[in-house]
Amino acid sequence: MAMLARETRLHEGVTPREIGSVTVPPGRHWLHEDSFLLVTESGLRFFYRRSEGVTIERPNGPTDPAEEYLWLNGSIYAAIACINGLYPIHASAVACGGQVFAFTGPSGAGKSTLVAQLTRHELPMFCDDTLVLDLSQPGQALCLPGHKRLKLWPDAVEMTGARPAEQVMASVPKFYSEPAGGTVVDVLPLAELCFLEEGDTARIEPLHGGEKLVRLQDDHYTTDLIMAASRPDRIARFAQLANLARTIRLTRFVRPRDASRFAVDAALVERHVKAMARPVSEQAQ
Repeated sequence: MAMLARETRLHEGVTPREIGSVTVPPGRHWLHEDSFLLVTESGLRFFYRRSEGVTIERPNGPTDPAEEYLWLNGSIYAAIACINGLYPIHASAVACGGQVFAFTGPSGAGKSTLVAQLTRHELPMFCDDTLVLDLSQPGQALCLPGHKRLKLWPDAVEMTGARPAEQVMASVPKFYSEPAGGTVVDVLPLAELCFLEEGDTARIEPLHGGEKLVRLQDDHYTTDLIMAASRPDRIARFAQLANLARTIRLTRFVRPRDASRFAVDAALVERHVKAMARPVSEQAQ
């Protein structure tokens, strides 16, 4: 935590025009060794180098602080985590029994909405959208507390009882929201990663064998950053995924995307999380 706070400190200045001999055009980013350069379509430029923090170069004219916040807590934070040996994944999560239960899926899968609903039932939010893991200890995946505010669409705010605050951006009709059950700010182990899927009947199923490795190969930008930072060959990447698959429990939550069933289906997840968070001796009872 102290390391990330130090590495994400922000100052204004001039950023390089290229990184690793690669010129970065607007709307693109590039990670090279211990550095990361991102250029936005609006003209904002962000440059990070390990131990030097983040330099922001603003274009002439007015800029939107809300856009700066999104980039700093999105791609830039994830890149800094990767360069410093951490492992960010595309997931939202709750805490229960001193453990973290995370939910992943493509954008729009309902991760944030599900977590917001679970916080109404004594399962406080751990993170939204990005979960940063420390895999440096063999056999354990430690979760660093979430750094992003919860973002919800208006209908999700209404369904989950979250307290809406300001709109994310004028061009992004989501709202920052306070989860009904609060948040957790402790470093905790990851107990389970659950993949959100659509189907006719609500159910939670364990994943096994090779399917676990396949499902861990996300196509989110965080995976691209991990690969660019660690540059593993095929054998090293397999070992990386196999270690993660052995360390945590992987499941899928299949349910129909039917708003009228949302609370009932989310209650299935609530019961599952609370049951799995109990000691093994109690789970069999």
